[in-house]
Amino acid sequence: MATRLTCLSCGQGNRVPDEKLSARPKCGTCGAPLIRDTPTDVSLDLLEKAVRIDELPLVVDFWASWCGPCRMMGLAFAGAARTLAGRARFAKLDTEAYPQAGQIYGIRGIPLLIAFRAGRELRRQAGAVPETAIVEWASGMART
Repeated sequence: MATRLTCLSCGQGNRVPDEKLSARPKCGTCGAPLIRDTPTDVSLDLLEKAVRIDELPLVVDFWASWCGPCRMMGLAFAGAARTLAGRARFAKLDTEAYPQAGQIYGIRGIPLLIAFRAGRELRRQAGAVPETAIVEWASGMART
């Protein structure tokens, strides 16, 4: 079987054989890693495409630079990305740069984590949480 993933660098759709997910697959178009152990900053357009296509859970941190709790949670989010690399992907969307995200995703406050897979929202977590809580929260939907 193969898993569909959107390159978070160029936006190209890719099909990755499931047995290659742990082997750091790269985009067939731009060569960027498809699975990283760090969160990737994304634009709203790229996020919307990945939300529709990605079959591996995509955990998104909706944040803003002026938000103290958002900045505090940044390291925890990065740690969770390292822990769950290959089982989920992690992205960050700056809600100040893309204010329309608030309406599209029903954001009432930040920081906000939303997990998506294959066009569906799986779950959301509002407020700043530590790394262990993010890992536990995201592990429930991550592939094993």
